Amino acid sequence: MSIRILDIGAYERAPAGAIVPRMQTSTPVSAARAAGLAAVASLAVASLGSLTWGPLLVANLRLSPAVPWAVPAEAVALALIWLFLGGRGWPRRTSAARRDLLRARVVAPRAFAWAAIAGGLSLAALSGLWIVLVRLTGAGGNPTLPSTARYPVLTVALVIAMGSLVSPLTEEAAFRGYGQVLLERRFRPAAAVVLSSLLFALYHGPTQGFAPSKVLFYLVVGVVFGTTALMTRSVLPALPVHVAGDVLFFTLIWPFDAARPLVWTHGADAWFWLNCAQVALFGALAVAAFGRLRRASSSG
Repeated sequence: MSIRILDIGAYERAPAGAIVPRMQTSTPVSAARAAGLAAVASLAVASLGSLTWGPLLVANLRLSPAVPWAVPAEAVALALIWLFLGGRGWPRRTSAARRDLLRARVVAPRAFAWAAIAGGLSLAALSGLWIVLVRLTGAGGNPTLPSTARYPVLTVALVIAMGSLVSPLTEEAAFRGYGQVLLERRFRPAAAVVLSSLLFALYHGPTQGFAPSKVLFYLVVGVVFGTTALMTRSVLPALPVHVAGDVLFFTLIWPFDAARPLVWTHGADAWFWLNCAQVALFGALAVAAFGRLRRASSSG
């Protein structure tokens, strides 16, 4: 990856001290090049989690499943990855560029609180949306979900906990940090969020499947987190919501997908319409909360 394209000169400082991207004049070729660079950067950073956690977990479950040693080992790996992406370590000449691309910026408490509220409401809507889509299409579950029958309860619990940290940390750094920052330098904010969300959705295809309903779901998830990062200029506010979402889906959503009746064969019962109402109600509340987040971020 060329260091020149990571030039921190692509940013300018606003009077209030907030760092905002300066969008460059775009041609079709330069736009395609910028999108390609963002895709490579996003996938490279996101893969750091799977390249460390995957082999550690497989080795742990095969050699000594009763002792979940892969969990602390991955915690160390995650810390090192996060520090490097944030500008620590060698090579020093890329430190500033890496720090700007991660944008792990501390956010004012009021903005952080509204980000948490907007994220929590979005999570409530998204959980309902997932169930509705599963009942409409039958495409549910998560192939990466560990089997609780073959391994000790403690091992499964710690594996789920670590899995709920690995994905948020690396994916927020990859798609709402490195990838979206590069896109924001070339495209308008809304386009940057949509493009980074599309990359996020496609990234889940190899493990979750490319069913249209799943691609749509992860696209919407990406828009929620991408909008949070755009408004707050930081990847930090979305992290707690992303972690909570993974824990929720690992424990209360994905394990029950196989038993959800299809609407086309069993009909739309009261639960289906309740989930539809859940999507509409909490989705509307989330949009309102994002409006408050925007104002809080502007005033901060």
